Amino acid sequence: MSVEANVRFDQEAVARFSQGEPEWLTQLRREGFEGYQQLPLPKLEKTKIDKWNIDSFIPYKEEARLSSIEELPQEIKDLLDAGNDNIIVQKHSSIVYAGINASLKEQGVLFMPLSQAVQEHGELVKKYLFQCGIEKHKVTALHQAFWNGGFFVYVPKNVEVKEPLQTVVWGADEEIALLPHTLIVADANSKVTVVENVIGADYKQPVVVNGMVEVFVQGGAKVQYASVRSLSEQVTDYTYRRGVTENDARIEWLLGDMNHGNTIANTTTILNGNGSSADVKSVAIANGSQKENFVSRVVHIGTHTESNILSRGVMLDEATAIFNGITEMKKGAQKANGEQAENILMIGERARGDANPILLIDEDDVMAGHAASVGPISPLQLYYMMSRGVKRKEAERLIINGFLAPVLDNLLIEGMKKRLSAAIEGKLSR
Repeated sequence: MSVEANVRFDQEAVARFSQGEPEWLTQLRREGFEGYQQLPLPKLEKTKIDKWNIDSFIPYKEEARLSSIEELPQEIKDLLDAGNDNIIVQKHSSIVYAGINASLKEQGVLFMPLSQAVQEHGELVKKYLFQCGIEKHKVTALHQAFWNGGFFVYVPKNVEVKEPLQTVVWGADEEIALLPHTLIVADANSKVTVVENVIGADYKQPVVVNGMVEVFVQGGAKVQYASVRSLSEQVTDYTYRRGVTENDARIEWLLGDMNHGNTIANTTTILNGNGSSADVKSVAIANGSQKENFVSRVVHIGTHTESNILSRGVMLDEATAIFNGITEMKKGAQKANGEQAENILMIGERARGDANPILLIDEDDVMAGHAASVGPISPLQLYYMMSRGVKRKEAERLIINGFLAPVLDNLLIEGMKKRLSAAIEGKLSR
């Protein structure tokens, strides 16, 4: 299957993508294409994207499957936890490797390419795919029409997956768009951690990444979703994530954005169930002339729900970023408790950051709090360290690491902490 680069796609492209798929999925693609034709671009706080690339790309290229992890380049193998067999790797637009531990298979755990799950577990996938309520606009509609690759995770009732499930989205040496779709379903009282690494080559031509993550957490279950993204300057990255929790369920988002190009990321959690909770921790470092827009949003619907949002950003050079934290409490969400903090450090006279804590409260019997700060490195901190012989560049590096520590120190996945720390060092050394 091959589709040429187009500024606008057509129904023929949808038909080519739909070959061999069930009718219900083809219909979803058609609906996405219609939305792409008719819907406007997303409206973002203080970020204009009307001149950003959303649809000028090559959406698909078939890649050869690998028989072993050893066939991957070293830079990809370095992202993976040694000895953990639960790995799926997407290169460009197709899955090149997929493996799962035999003991997990015996327990009924499904961890496979989404396209395979559509064929082998169609009714289960149909129940959840594109059903979490991610907002509709031209970017998400385009994803619905042309998603490729992607991953499916299903954990049965009362099953705890002790090792992380590892996924890699890998853009290699060709300007092929990445449109992965991740679908995670955790049944009642189950537990799972999914770790995603998104990495791309140093492209010479513009590339689009348009990804989506849907997470459904049933009663008493817990899902941890961790992601580190490191894409080059030529990549425009759009990522939409949404989690839905039922009674006493919990979802934790652990997010690190080390991109070098323009970025939009929206992470929303809907706390439907009573006693459910969400924790969102994210760090982002931008340099050069990057423009970024991040939204971390939690909607409280059930009673006795809890949420915490913690975002830390560092802006270097001429980079600009918007951090919106939104805690929304619907009427009836009694005894809800929501806290959030957005903090941005600006290094350089032309670096800009905007932290916006937003509380939308429709219920009286709740607790909510917020904090935000934006500013440069403290001159007193720099003076103190430099007066003790630390050179300015190293002093700035130490202060930044200390600033990010409240997020990094709370990451429960040691491998991800190391990878994110390495990505941060790479950003700061450019």
